[in-house]
Amino acid sequence: MITSEQAAKDWLRALPECDDVAFARLEQLVTSLTAENERQNLVSATSLASVWQRHIADSAQLLCHVPRETCSPWLDLGTGAGFPGLVVSALRPEVRVVMVESRPLRGAWLEQMRIALGLDRAEVVPQRLELVETEPFRAISARAFAPLDRLLRLSARFSTADTLWLLPKGRSAKQELQVLQGWDHMFHVEQSLTDSEAGIVVGTLRGRKGRKK
Repeated sequence: MITSEQAAKDWLRALPECDDVAFARLEQLVTSLTAENERQNLVSATSLASVWQRHIADSAQLLCHVPRETCSPWLDLGTGAGFPGLVVSALRPEVRVVMVESRPLRGAWLEQMRIALGLDRAEVVPQRLELVETEPFRAISARAFAPLDRLLRLSARFSTADTLWLLPKGRSAKQELQVLQGWDHMFHVEQSLTDSEAGIVVGTLRGRKGRKK
């Protein structure tokens, strides 16, 4: 379990994706986030004291569940301050990461950071999810975007039977999965590395139950 800022940095350094260039990108992201948070409320001010644990490592841990060869393109829903989309892109700049964020100020922040970090394969889509053009993705992530059932109703059209879903759900992960009905899925809950009481819903989705193939 990652329980401190130093532990988070040490864990990140040990990732195969985290070379010196990638770590420098993450440091730049943290510095810029701290400054921007004075202008707009990207993250809670109290969470900045443990930003490496609560935001950077918390996002990066999703890569541990994705085979390297099957994670592109990656769709991140409601990216907000860049979590996990910017972190994934910073660590895997060769992956096409599409970040959907409808709030204008946050969308502008994401585009600013995408350019500043040199993430040429990353894309920012400043639209409501309902307006985003349908295409298949190999990985879909969403951090605090919507309850599980609503999230699937909004975004299942981007998924194939092989798409890997990575959904940090905090302390509600098991409960949301237990009450999920009407979907043909292979989801399970993985323990978060950054919060002993949090879980990540991981797995694949076939679609609505009873729907003709």
